[in-house]
Amino acid sequence: MNRLPAKTFRDLIVWQKAHQLVLEVYRWSEAFPKSETYGLTSQLRRAAVSIPANIAEGFKKSGRADKARFMNISQGSLEECRYYLILAKDLSYGDNTPVMSRLEEVSRLLEAYAAAILNSGS
Repeated sequence: MNRLPAKTFRDLIVWQKAHQLVLEVYRWSEAFPKSETYGLTSQLRRAAVSIPANIAEGFKKSGRADKARFMNISQGSLEECRYYLILAKDLSYGDNTPVMSRLEEVSRLLEAYAAAILNSGS
């Protein structure tokens, strides 16, 4: 399969899936207790938003090292998000299986994208 190079960050599958993760996190966390509005809900959403935001920011960086750095920041936010999902589940705030599945998919794609950047000649 011959794919054209991405023209914008929105063309990247990893960004598209990360954006879907954000939407799922927002929907899932709506059911959290009101007492968590400025706590776990806010932290989880902020970490989730940071994943596609850093992919987008890194997309326009010119050097491989700079691009890879933003992907690494995105990976860090993904792991932070993973912890908040575990915490919310342990606090009995709901079944996180669908959200965690999406997170795992984004994690794999992000890992592959970061490796491709580092291994590219440009």
